[in-house]
Amino acid sequence: MAQQETMTLKRFQEKFDTEQSCHDHLFQIRWPEGFCCPKCQSQSFYFLETRKLYQCVACKHQTSVTAGTIMHKTHTPLLTWFWTIFLMAHDKRGISATYIARELELTYPTAWLLLQKVRKAMGDRDANYRLAGLVELDDAFFGAPTEGGKRGRGTEQTPVLVGVSLNKQGAPQYVKMQVIPDVKGKTLIDFAQRHIDPGATISSDAYHSYNALAKEYNHQPLKFNVKENPDHLKWLHTMISNAKAFIGGTFHGLAPKHLQAYLNEFCFRTNLRQFEGQLFNRLLSACISTDTITYQELTI
Repeated sequence: MAQQETMTLKRFQEKFDTEQSCHDHLFQIRWPEGFCCPKCQSQSFYFLETRKLYQCVACKHQTSVTAGTIMHKTHTPLLTWFWTIFLMAHDKRGISATYIARELELTYPTAWLLLQKVRKAMGDRDANYRLAGLVELDDAFFGAPTEGGKRGRGTEQTPVLVGVSLNKQGAPQYVKMQVIPDVKGKTLIDFAQRHIDPGATISSDAYHSYNALAKEYNHQPLKFNVKENPDHLKWLHTMISNAKAFIGGTFHGLAPKHLQAYLNEFCFRTNLRQFEGQLFNRLLSACISTDTITYQELTI
């Protein structure tokens, strides 16, 4: 993505103080070279002021700045959407629906739906990243354990597979986290094929299921022992610790059904950490390039 404008809180307040200013900004991001009909690609249009629609002169197709985006058919003001996206992009601790409802004067269900839609956009955008080079891979378990229950593998907590790619200097680049049904070899292979480049080297612990990776990857298993090998899976466990602090600190535990959405949020912000000042426009662009999801789809 091209270099984005740095957006401080002061700059945001100055630039987006009306519904029209938000509308104009969406238009510029969607059609930087001028309006282009999504149906026939004609650039000639009429603007229907009363309905806020753009009608193509050539084919008469009507569209809006939010059509086909995460904001499709929204009844929520664009200014509220912009504030939600800005707050989510810039607060590393995460934003709760209770906070958004209170500060933006929304009902709790509306605030929750806005946040879940933005998290979907985060996940869809992050799906474009693949892990390459040296990749640390391990499973983790999220959620509070039942009283007297097992810990680690065999627990009733939700299993999550975590992958972290490292650069040549050994520093973390990108992270992937996916809720999984089990820690079997087939599940690990499915994750690797979806998220890891074929030529990558995968470093893991010595749990037997990871041996399945050797069929398609350069697999380097090593029994995890923090005293003998302190650098083994170091960055991966740091990411897991940070993700658990993010989820536990702000959201105080989550049901397995929605855990993936919050992991997507954590990964999106982590993967774009070098673009901290540009996160608002990058997240807004992700929201524009993602189709919407309904409350019913999220709660079925």
